[in-house]
Amino acid sequence: MDIAGLVRGASKGEGLGNQFLAHIREVDAVAYVVRCFEDDDITHVESRIDPIADAETVETELMLADLDSLENRRSNIEKKAKTGEKEAKAQLALIDKGLALLRDGKPARLARLTPEEVLPFRQLQLLTAKPVLYVCNVDEGSARNGNDYSRKVEERAKAEGAGCVVISAKIEAEFAGLAPDERQAFLADLGLEEPGLNRLIREGYNLLGLITYFTVGPKEARAWTSGTRAPQAAGVIHTDFEKGFIRAETIAYGDFVSLGGEVGAKEAGRMRLEGKEYVVKDGDVMHFRFAN
Repeated sequence: MDIAGLVRGASKGEGLGNQFLAHIREVDAVAYVVRCFEDDDITHVESRIDPIADAETVETELMLADLDSLENRRSNIEKKAKTGEKEAKAQLALIDKGLALLRDGKPARLARLTPEEVLPFRQLQLLTAKPVLYVCNVDEGSARNGNDYSRKVEERAKAEGAGCVVISAKIEAEFAGLAPDERQAFLADLGLEEPGLNRLIREGYNLLGLITYFTVGPKEARAWTSGTRAPQAAGVIHTDFEKGFIRAETIAYGDFVSLGGEVGAKEAGRMRLEGKEYVVKDGDVMHFRFAN
């Protein structure tokens, strides 16, 4: 999310726009890219550097959209609940949980939910119920350790249970333009071990509870993304794999590499047969068995 552009629009009374809000409803998480650097050549719409205020400006717009959405739905759901409809009563309770927070100026993601309420609350499609990742865009000199601006954002993220990562967009742009054999030396000169994009991706995975698993064949190895049990991970590759799932032949990544691949891992007894309840782990190398 481009905070600068959104703040500029909000300050002109444009709001975020229905099309943009509809797009956000479809995403799994929201990233607030906030300015954490000073540069006289780059002006700010309000002539100040305050990443917390920038994020709050946009989040206020999202909360107002959520508030409007819930208030419009509540009347109809309340009528159904008064007839004794069990599902409507449960939905009304969730709507009221969300409204209580939003009317108090707090995002819906702070709602205290029971395990049974998590999915139906998510189905309300509230913009501020989505997990948040703060991306602190800092100057080149602060890319390694951050600065006072980014530390304030990190404190806020920690208090909210949100994700936070520090990167320098300027460094990332320069890095992307380098030849592959020049990139490591470029990072070393800046005291960096890896590009900021790597940290951003990793933090995004952590925020969404995602992992990477692999399938390996004679012609290619593929990486896939999941965060669930084996049948659903199989379904990411092909829906038929999930429907007819029997078991997953699984090898830990470390064993696969150190033992020379699938054959070596099998000979060493490091291949496991996992069933439908197995939760896929980061780095698993998997071969799915399924019935047609």
